This record gives sequence, C-alpha cells and structure tokens, in this order.
Amino acid sequence: MSHPTHKTFLITGVSSGLGRAFAQGALAVGHTVAGTVRRPEDRAAFEALAPGRAHARLLDVTDDDAVVRVVRDVEEGVGAIDVLIANAGYGLEGVFEETSLADLRAQFDVNVFGTAATVQAVLPYMRARRRGHILAVSSMGGLASFPGVSAYCGSKYAVEGILEAVGKEVAGFGIHVTAIEPGSFRTDWAGRSMVRAPRSLPDYDEIFEPIRAARQSADGRQLGDPAKAAAAVLRVLDLPRPPAHLVLGSDALRLVRAGRAAVEEDLNTWEELSRSTDFPDGAQIGGPALPARTS
Repeated sequence: MSHPTHKTFLITGVSSGLGRAFAQGALAVGHTVAGTVRRPEDRAAFEALAPGRAHARLLDVTDDDAVVRVVRDVEEGVGAIDVLIANAGYGLEGVFEETSLADLRAQFDVNVFGTAATVQAVLPYMRARRRGHILAVSSMGGLASFPGVSAYCGSKYAVEGILEAVGKEVAGFGIHVTAIEPGSFRTDWAGRSMVRAPRSLPDYDEIFEPIRAARQSADGRQLGDPAKAAAAVLRVLDLPRPPAHLVLGSDALRLVRAGRAAVEEDLNTWEELSRSTDFPDGAQIGGPALPARTS
C-alpha cells in the first residue's frame, strides 16, 4: 500500500492536454502514475517521463471490459489506486439541430459512459480499502451551457450529476469525489482535438459563426495554464474535505457564476408557480433525510 506522502494514480487520456499535465504534475512530486493512451506509439513516450514510476496502458474507455481489465492490471501490477482522474474525453462543436444523433451518441459514449465505466471499475477496490479519491474532468460547460456545444455541455452535465450523487453514496467509505470544471486552457481541445459537426443551416450563421471564429482565433492563446491546473488538483488531494466541484480558471468562475445566477433568477421569479403544484399534505423529500458529506 502507498504511504501518505506517496500515491498511485490512474489517469485516463495522458497523451496530451490536461491529462498529460496532471500526470506530469504528479510525477514531478514523486507519485506513481498509470496513464492510459490510445495509440501504441504513445506508450514509450509516456513511460520515458519517469522510468519506473510512469506506466502506460493502452485503453479505449468505450470498451467496458477493457476498462475493467486495465484497472485490475494496474491494481495488481502497479499498486493500489489511491487517485483516479477520469480525464479521457473530447469536444464536439455544432448547433444542436445540425448535430447528428450518431455524433451525439459518440460524444456520450466517451465523455459519459467512458467516465462512468472507469469510476465503476475502481470503486470496489477503494471501497474495500475504505479510502481513495475519484476525480473526473467535467467542464465549465457542465455547470453552465453555451450555444454551439450543446452535445458537449449535455455530456458534461451528465458527468456532473453522476459524480455528485456518487460522492454522496461513497462518502461513508472514506472515498472523496471531485468534479473538475476547467475553463479555457492551452491544450488541443479547441484545435485538432475538436470534432466539428458540418454546417448546413444558414439560419444559425448569425449566432454560431462568430462563436466558432472566436474559439479558433483564441486557440493557443487561452487563459488557462495546464501546469497550474495540475498544481491546483494536487493541492486538494490531501484535504480532509476536498471540494465536490473544483472550478479552474477565472473565465470559468465568471461564466459559471453567471449561469448559476440565471437559474437562481428563474427560481425566485417562478417560486409561486413552482409551489402551486404541491398536494397540501404531501411528503417532503430531501433535506435531513439525505446523507450529509463526511470528512
């Protein structure tokens, strides 16, 4: 087992982007990282980052059985997984009407079901040990939606809901769960890693074309520093009460707060109508009946 100052990580999607930054940050301070890659040629490059402590595994997170096998292999061959960072995912750009259902399903297969499969695979080990920290990369688009990335935001909203509920289910086992909500970072997410739905409907040009142009022009000049994101994630791992939501970037803070304020405004404006649907003697759910988070 790992001692308190040394942890074994499993991080999915370490070939580039935030996944690579998280892995490099953990390796730099002496942790062991098992990182998953999609291409055989990426294995040697990852393991060269820290020979003996960087362990690459080939994995397609949409292959449920392979996820289980890789987690078991890491547990048996690398070490007990203290920290999972489910990072593998991609962005799908396009207005909803122009986004095919096949592309929407593919987005959810990776971003939602790939994350869910990885979390499910590590939970039995962490539950048996009564410790662990599960983190998954969501997005500021999982707490506030934006036009032009409806499929992506939908997938990240789903991740948020799953993680928040799982965190309440496993808190009594000493397992922490954190959703990471990055803003714009200098990765390939908005560049070559972005899948773009083909344009076909001129009615959306006015709202969508400026959004696409702005995203493309900002690629490479984003506000967020991936190394600083990694440092922030490492900082919360040893806290007795780590956050359930870790928003990264001042742009994410601004936009998430604006999105939350819009929801709050609807709650306040339509409160009377909301209350009008109750039975007078109906039973209330929630509140004290739900288990509280424990340290």
